[in-house]
Amino acid sequence: MKYLHTMVRVSNLDESLDFYCNKLGLKEQRRYDSEGGRYTLIFLAARGDESALVELTYNWDSEDYGEGRNFGHLAYEVEDIYATCQQLLDAGVTIKRPPRDGYMAFIRSPDNISVELLQAGKALKPSEPWVSMPNVGHW
Repeated sequence: MKYLHTMVRVSNLDESLDFYCNKLGLKEQRRYDSEGGRYTLIFLAARGDESALVELTYNWDSEDYGEGRNFGHLAYEVEDIYATCQQLLDAGVTIKRPPRDGYMAFIRSPDNISVELLQAGKALKPSEPWVSMPNVGHW
Protein backbone atom coordinates (compact mmCIF):
# COMPACT_ATOMS: atom_id res chain seq x y z
CA MET A 1 0.00 0.00 0.00
CA LYS A 2 1.24 3.50 -0.82
CA TYR A 3 -0.04 6.77 0.67
CA LEU A 4 -1.28 9.10 -2.07
CA HIS A 5 -3.04 12.17 -0.71
CA THR A 6 -5.42 13.77 1.74
CA MET A 7 -8.37 15.68 0.29
CA VAL A 8 -9.96 18.81 1.73
CA ARG A 9 -12.83 20.76 0.22
CA VAL A 10 -12.34 24.49 -0.12
CA SER A 11 -14.99 27.17 -0.52
CA ASN A 12 -12.76 29.91 -1.98
CA LEU A 13 -10.01 28.71 -4.27
CA ASP A 14 -8.02 31.96 -4.32
CA GLU A 15 -8.02 32.31 -0.52
CA SER A 16 -7.10 28.64 -0.12
CA LEU A 17 -4.22 28.83 -2.60
CA ASP A 18 -2.97 31.96 -0.86
CA PHE A 19 -3.01 30.13 2.48
CA TYR A 20 -1.55 26.79 1.37
CA CYS A 21 0.99 28.12 -1.17
CA ASN A 22 1.91 31.68 -0.22
CA LYS A 23 1.66 31.38 3.53
CA LEU A 24 2.27 27.70 4.30
CA GLY A 25 4.77 27.23 1.47
CA LEU A 26 3.24 24.29 -0.40
CA LYS A 27 3.75 24.13 -4.15
CA GLU A 28 1.15 23.27 -6.78
CA GLN A 29 2.01 19.95 -8.42
CA ARG A 30 -0.91 19.54 -10.81
CA ARG A 31 -4.44 20.74 -11.49
CA TYR A 32 -7.53 19.17 -13.03
CA ASP A 33 -10.74 20.96 -14.04
CA SER A 34 -13.88 18.90 -14.66
CA GLU A 35 -16.45 20.82 -16.71
CA GLY A 36 -18.97 17.97 -16.42
CA GLY A 37 -18.44 17.42 -12.70
CA ARG A 38 -18.18 21.17 -12.04
CA TYR A 39 -15.11 20.94 -9.83
CA THR A 40 -11.38 21.70 -9.75
CA LEU A 41 -8.75 19.52 -8.11
CA ILE A 42 -5.39 21.04 -7.18
CA PHE A 43 -2.65 18.84 -5.75
CA LEU A 44 -0.09 20.50 -3.48
CA ALA A 45 3.08 19.26 -1.78
CA ALA A 46 5.74 20.55 0.55
CA ARG A 47 8.98 21.34 -1.24
CA GLY A 48 11.23 18.31 -1.06
CA ASP A 49 8.36 15.93 -0.23
CA GLU A 50 6.36 15.81 -3.45
CA SER A 51 5.07 12.31 -2.76
CA ALA A 52 2.84 13.43 0.15
CA LEU A 53 0.04 15.42 -1.47
CA VAL A 54 -2.83 17.54 -0.27
CA GLU A 55 -5.74 17.61 -2.74
CA LEU A 56 -7.78 20.79 -2.67
CA THR A 57 -11.24 20.12 -4.08
CA TYR A 58 -13.17 23.18 -5.18
CA ASN A 59 -16.80 22.51 -6.16
CA TRP A 60 -17.97 25.24 -8.51
CA ASP A 61 -21.47 25.31 -7.06
CA SER A 62 -21.42 26.84 -3.59
CA GLU A 63 -22.06 24.60 -0.61
CA ASP A 64 -21.81 25.23 3.12
CA TYR A 65 -19.58 22.48 4.44
CA GLY A 66 -19.98 23.35 8.10
CA GLU A 67 -17.58 21.84 10.60
CA GLY A 68 -15.97 18.63 9.42
CA ARG A 69 -17.66 18.23 6.00
CA ASN A 70 -14.75 20.01 4.33
CA PHE A 71 -12.37 17.13 5.15
CA GLY A 72 -12.64 14.63 2.36
CA HIS A 73 -10.59 11.45 2.59
CA LEU A 74 -7.27 9.70 2.88
CA ALA A 75 -6.14 7.94 -0.29
CA TYR A 76 -4.01 4.82 -0.72
CA GLU A 77 -2.83 3.01 -3.83
CA VAL A 78 -3.15 -0.79 -3.62
CA GLU A 79 -1.68 -3.59 -5.74
CA ASP A 80 -5.00 -5.42 -6.26
CA ILE A 81 -8.14 -3.51 -5.41
CA TYR A 82 -10.33 -6.61 -5.57
CA ALA A 83 -8.14 -8.62 -3.21
CA THR A 84 -7.82 -5.66 -0.84
CA CYS A 85 -11.60 -5.10 -0.75
CA GLN A 86 -12.22 -8.81 -0.22
CA GLN A 87 -9.77 -8.85 2.72
CA LEU A 88 -11.56 -5.83 4.18
CA LEU A 89 -14.98 -7.45 3.69
CA ASP A 90 -13.74 -10.65 5.33
CA ALA A 91 -12.54 -8.55 8.28
CA GLY A 92 -15.99 -7.01 8.71
CA VAL A 93 -15.38 -3.68 6.95
CA THR A 94 -18.26 -2.32 4.87
CA ILE A 95 -17.27 -1.31 1.36
CA LYS A 96 -19.14 1.99 1.02
CA ARG A 97 -18.34 2.48 -2.67
CA PRO A 98 -17.37 -0.85 -4.27
CA PRO A 99 -14.69 -0.99 -7.00
CA ARG A 100 -17.21 -1.54 -9.81
CA ASP A 101 -14.83 0.12 -12.25
CA GLY A 102 -11.85 -1.99 -11.16
CA TYR A 103 -10.12 1.18 -10.03
CA MET A 104 -11.65 2.97 -7.04
CA ALA A 105 -13.36 2.04 -3.77
CA PHE A 106 -14.22 3.82 -0.53
CA ILE A 107 -14.43 2.58 3.04
CA ARG A 108 -14.79 4.43 6.36
CA SER A 109 -12.89 4.22 9.61
CA PRO A 110 -14.72 3.58 12.91
CA ASP A 111 -14.74 7.40 13.31
CA ASN A 112 -16.25 7.86 9.84
CA ILE A 113 -13.07 9.08 8.13
CA SER A 114 -13.35 8.20 4.45
CA VAL A 115 -10.53 6.16 2.95
CA GLU A 116 -10.18 5.97 -0.82
CA LEU A 117 -8.49 2.91 -2.31
CA LEU A 118 -7.09 3.24 -5.83
CA GLN A 119 -5.79 0.45 -8.05
CA ALA A 120 -2.09 0.81 -8.85
CA GLY A 121 -1.59 1.25 -12.60
CA LYS A 122 -4.48 0.57 -14.92
CA ALA A 123 -7.93 -0.39 -13.72
CA LEU A 124 -8.62 -4.10 -13.37
CA LYS A 125 -11.25 -5.64 -15.62
CA PRO A 126 -14.70 -5.08 -14.03
CA SER A 127 -15.91 -8.31 -12.42
CA GLU A 128 -18.43 -9.72 -9.98
CA PRO A 129 -19.37 -9.42 -7.22
CA TRP A 130 -18.10 -5.84 -7.43
CA VAL A 131 -19.94 -4.76 -10.59
CA SER A 132 -23.35 -5.52 -9.06
CA MET A 133 -22.57 -4.36 -5.50
CA PRO A 134 -24.45 -1.16 -4.55
CA ASN A 135 -23.08 1.85 -2.71
CA VAL A 136 -23.76 1.86 1.04
CA GLY A 137 -24.43 5.14 2.83
CA HIS A 138 -21.93 7.98 2.52
CA TRP A 139 -18.25 7.78 1.75
